[in-house]
Amino acid sequence: MKFTDGFWLMREGVRASYATEIRDLRVDADRFTAYAAVKRVAARGDTLNTPLITVDCFSPAEGIIGVRTTHHAGKAPRGPDFALPGLDPAGSGARTRQDGSSTELTSGPLTLRMDADGPWGLTFLDAEGRRLTGIDAKGTAFATTPDGAHHMIAQLALDVGENVYGLGERFTPYVKNGQSVDIWQADGGTSSELAYKNIPFYLSSRGYGVFVNHPGKVSFEVGSESVGQVQFSVEDQSLEYYIVAGPTPKEVLARYTALTGRPALPPAWSFGLWLTTSFCTSYDEETVTSFVDGMAERDIPLSVFHFDCFWMREYQWSDFLWDPDVFPDPEGMLARLKERGLRISMWINPYIAQKSALFAEGAALGHLVRRPNGDVWQWDLWQPGMALVDFTSPAAREWYTGKLRLLLDQGVDCFKTDFGERVPTDVVWHDGSDPERMHNYYAQIYNRTVFELLEKERGHGEAVLFARSATAGGQQFPVHWGGDCFASFTAMAESLRGGLSLSLSGFGFWSHDIGGFEGTPDPAVFKRWLAFGLLSSHSRLHGNVSYRVPWEFGEEAVDVARKFTLLKHRLMPYLYGAAATAHRTGIPVMRPMLLEFPDDPTTRTLDRQYMLGPDLLVAPVFTEDGQVEYYVPEGTWTHLLTGETVTGPAWRHETHGFDSLPVLVRPGAVLPWGGDDRRPDGDWLDGLTLRVFGEGDATTVTVPDHAGATAATFRLTRDGDTLTVTSERIDRPYRVVDEATGTTGEGRGTVTVPVRGA
Repeated sequence: MKFTDGFWLMREGVRASYATEIRDLRVDADRFTAYAAVKRVAARGDTLNTPLITVDCFSPAEGIIGVRTTHHAGKAPRGPDFALPGLDPAGSGARTRQDGSSTELTSGPLTLRMDADGPWGLTFLDAEGRRLTGIDAKGTAFATTPDGAHHMIAQLALDVGENVYGLGERFTPYVKNGQSVDIWQADGGTSSELAYKNIPFYLSSRGYGVFVNHPGKVSFEVGSESVGQVQFSVEDQSLEYYIVAGPTPKEVLARYTALTGRPALPPAWSFGLWLTTSFCTSYDEETVTSFVDGMAERDIPLSVFHFDCFWMREYQWSDFLWDPDVFPDPEGMLARLKERGLRISMWINPYIAQKSALFAEGAALGHLVRRPNGDVWQWDLWQPGMALVDFTSPAAREWYTGKLRLLLDQGVDCFKTDFGERVPTDVVWHDGSDPERMHNYYAQIYNRTVFELLEKERGHGEAVLFARSATAGGQQFPVHWGGDCFASFTAMAESLRGGLSLSLSGFGFWSHDIGGFEGTPDPAVFKRWLAFGLLSSHSRLHGNVSYRVPWEFGEEAVDVARKFTLLKHRLMPYLYGAAATAHRTGIPVMRPMLLEFPDDPTTRTLDRQYMLGPDLLVAPVFTEDGQVEYYVPEGTWTHLLTGETVTGPAWRHETHGFDSLPVLVRPGAVLPWGGDDRRPDGDWLDGLTLRVFGEGDATTVTVPDHAGATAATFRLTRDGDTLTVTSERIDRPYRVVDEATGTTGEGRGTVTVPVRGA
């Protein structure tokens, strides 16, 4: 939200008060509080009839410093609040230090400095004493607008050349500088400034992050009002934000996700190919069986089959009952599908249509959100007369999950938790939550409710969602997908931008609708999207009004789907290692180039390529003719599909057929290559090959088990013309390939490979 009219004036009707000078300071061992006047005090009379802004400075966890600015402190607290499972003030190691007029608060590698004698301001310093950012004049304020609303405002300085990323899954330009961003959930597709997943966290290219600890609407102006500042504001009496230390982007994400929650580890089977009925298409068991048969006949392994909305009767979403005219024997159908090795996913949402029998039941039990006058809140958008489940009520959560439990008993494995963005504010919640704060936060309790049910019923490590909406902390309940995109190259690029932004907002796993959702893709779009989708953390074929089975787009599409599905299965020992890293550290599976190469300035704006795990560079092709331009960082990289080597730093211009795209292996990498290309959750040590790229003196590679723990460790050393590999934890045969020379070795324990001086 903008408050000023250019640099000198305020917008009409806006009145602002800025922290100007410190009138009192209280310092404790691990925190301090400053009381800032909003005007210069020249005489005692200047202290009358004027506000103070209270500024509390503290550390919620190691390497994070919080600032809370308050105008009037008497506002009754109303939830919800972000849970922050990593909140640990006692373990932050925070300490204060005073030197003359200067007061410092240090936590880990981060220091906040304030000078009581100078103009109002706060400076954040890294471990080397370098200024990361700061609050300058007019950077701490409150303002009232013509409608009487009260806003708390903060501004953090942008340095020359500094880029800002994140703020959720945003499909606008990847670098957020110059953008106005409202953290407010909306069902806006992928072609607008609206977002399904709004996260009040951004990451700076200077090696720090900023988290605004407010679950309601947060308005960001990223160099778009005051061009040298990131401004954020809330309609409230208090504003709390945290500066998160690096110095690397990975360390920022590690600290941020430790605070807000690390992602659960999705089960290995979820990394295989998902196929859906699509949304508005006509389907029954015969259709479903024909799809499954068609995939098998064409030798395309399938891991999950998903039933979208119309598994239920029209006008009755959700009643969680199969349409009996279309699916007269759901238990038998699911059993037949599961006999073929498939997992089953079902579409759900948190809305109850008036025609559903659950509407009257939920209303009578008090499980539906109500208006202030006691009426059930309803509208006709999406479903006629639909209401909203009140997940703030424990009884309502149990009621809702009880309906889902019946589906799990039938053989369902997971749920697509669609929607959760269209949440009204003219309502009363069971637990008394503030409706404005609950608008964004609803997605969290919706997804958490379903995820925890799956963990309880299926066991730890077996829960997975396909969720659309999220707020801060939502990364704990993977997987999230990119919502409704068009079937075009433009939308394919939009989707990737959204995924990269989400990954820099703390989310470890992300997917998208292969081929696009809206409309029917041109075969070229579909084939290019197949390669991109199967080189994402999770891969799903899904559409709106048309099927997404590959043969609908020609035999070449079938070949492309087969090739990249088999490739992904071979990569599973590597990919699941990256997944385990995301679970342990918060570093995402799909990584913007900035994460792996923060010291390379060229990587800071790249939004059409990414690293899949630490060692694979992927550049999707966004053209029909196969023209692709991408950047290769320093070193000699190897095309995984062709074996060609490429030396960087350099920009590359290449042409690829539909069965290819740039997939480059990082110099010095060792890829654990699975022997089973039929399924994602096989025995990764059976037929394992270690593919060695580069000439590093010594390195270690691990292969995970299905729980994400280390199943095997391999230590590699080079001595002259010999590469020696030693296995630990296992006594099973494996193979080693030196990709530079093509020489191989195999055996158990220690394996040597002659590399002929390569």
